This record gives sequence, structure tokens and C-alpha cells, in this order.
Amino acid sequence: MPSPEPTASRCAVASRASGESGVGTAPPVRRWLLLEQPGPWSRTALQEVLAALPGDVRATVARLTREAGLRTLLVRRPGGGALHEGARRVHLGSCAGTASWLEALDVPDLAALADVPLDALAAGEPLGLGAPAGPLALVCTHGTKDLCCAVDGRPVAAALAQAYGEAAWECSHVGGDRFAGNLVVAPHGEFHGRVEAEGGLATFAAALAGEVRPTTMRGRASYDPWQQTAEVEVRAQLGLLARGDVECGPARPDGSTARVPVTLPSGGVEVLVERRVGHTLEASRCRPGMELFAYEAALPGR
Repeated sequence: MPSPEPTASRCAVASRASGESGVGTAPPVRRWLLLEQPGPWSRTALQEVLAALPGDVRATVARLTREAGLRTLLVRRPGGGALHEGARRVHLGSCAGTASWLEALDVPDLAALADVPLDALAAGEPLGLGAPAGPLALVCTHGTKDLCCAVDGRPVAAALAQAYGEAAWECSHVGGDRFAGNLVVAPHGEFHGRVEAEGGLATFAAALAGEVRPTTMRGRASYDPWQQTAEVEVRAQLGLLARGDVECGPARPDGSTARVPVTLPSGGVEVLVERRVGHTLEASRCRPGMELFAYEAALPGR
């Protein structure tokens, strides 16, 4: 692919202009490890922080990432500051739909994770080590990773912090920079994209009320892309907003299509999801041009 011209748009601008849908693009997550790291972040900040941890902690995090779907993110207060001087806030949790949970504990420094039984995260049950926490609003502002996250994410994080205080955090790279501003509702794993400040406030207010706004939703991280697409379409078409209103069963893929059974308050439906190839995103300042998948869903009788 050709390199982008210096005058090319940012990738988030190019993606919007292309009409690309963000539905079905949430990365897989089953467990959370959120590490407070104040101050500026380099492009490889997460790798640097993990490399500085005690060896047994690094090994456990690597194994949980491979085997238990652990997602580790750096977090900081909007503006780059710390929550409490002389301490680091750590969140541990599980992303499993309505059974999701999150706990918060303060440690003197991240090396103290050596005294935390991270292994227990594999079971997916609350650890009882810290206070119950969440939902949290995590906004990607990792500008050294992708400029769009700084430009589009920081205003969202600032607005959420002003409205919701300690529930709002900036976070490191979550994936899908071209959908910035990216807002993740933890622990539930609800990924939202192309969020602006006002929309971020509405999305997080809904999350606190136990609801999901499908208008900006990329997908639920505990689902695969087929299920993510089915959930968003069902919510949008039927106006089902409560978090527990829509539950997707395992997708049954068949080539470029899949059938997804969905349980609703009124019963169940089977949603047909199609994956198309060939959507082209033009080269931008952030990345070269590329071809992308697009997922579309159809409800019976619609």
C-alpha cells in the first residue's frame, strides 16, 4: 500500500468519511487488569511498565493474557495526573456480560503486585481483595500510539471526569484507533467508538443506569464479531436498551455468514450476520490504506 501524503487526513477522519461501520470491531476481553501509571506515555508505555514488574508477575500476566483473555491497560487521571499521591490504583475484574465485576485496590507501587494473587483471576470470580468498583469510563488517549486518540479522546475524558470524577479514566491503546474517541465501559466490556464529549456523557449515564446505547457501540468484548453485530442490530431495531435484555448464544458460522441465536425478554430470535470483504480505507496520516471486513445483520421479518 502507498504511504500517506503529509497532508492526508487523520485515520479517524478518513474512516468517518469512508462510511466504515465500527460494529463488530471490539477486541476480545474476558479479564481486566488496569494499572495506574500517571504522567506521559510513550508509544510502548504498556510494554515498558510490564517489563519493570517482578519476573513472576510478568510471567503470570503473560499466561493470563494467553489463557484467560486478560486485557491489561494503563490508566491515569484525565490530564495525566495521579489519583492519590504516593499510591497506585489497580483494578482487577472480569468481563462476562451481566456477571461482570471489578475490584479496586491501592498499592504503594506496581511492584507490590507480587503480593496480589493474580492467578485467581483465571477463575473469573471476585477476589475479595479490594472494594467493588465500576462501572468505569475508560477513554483511550494514547496519542503517541495514534494521534487520533489524543485529538478525539482527551475532550471526552475531560468531560467525563468533570461529570463523574473518579469513575472516569484515560487509558492506553484499546484498538481501533480509527474509531476515536473510543470509550470502554468496564467491567462490562462495552466498546463505543466515534464518541464526542456530549455523546460520551450520555453513553456513560446510560451505562450507570444499566443500559447500552447502540448508536455508538462497536461491540461487547466477551462476544465474537458475529455476536457483537447481532447484539447491536437487535438493540437498534427493537429498542432494547437494558444490559440484560439481549443475550447472544454461540454463533454458527458458515463461510461468510453466521446465524446467531439471541434471547430477548419476549423470547428468542435467530439473527443472520454477513461478513463482507472489500471495504477500502484510504491512506491517512496515521496508517496506510487497507481493505477491511464489514459485518451486517438482518433480523427475521425486517
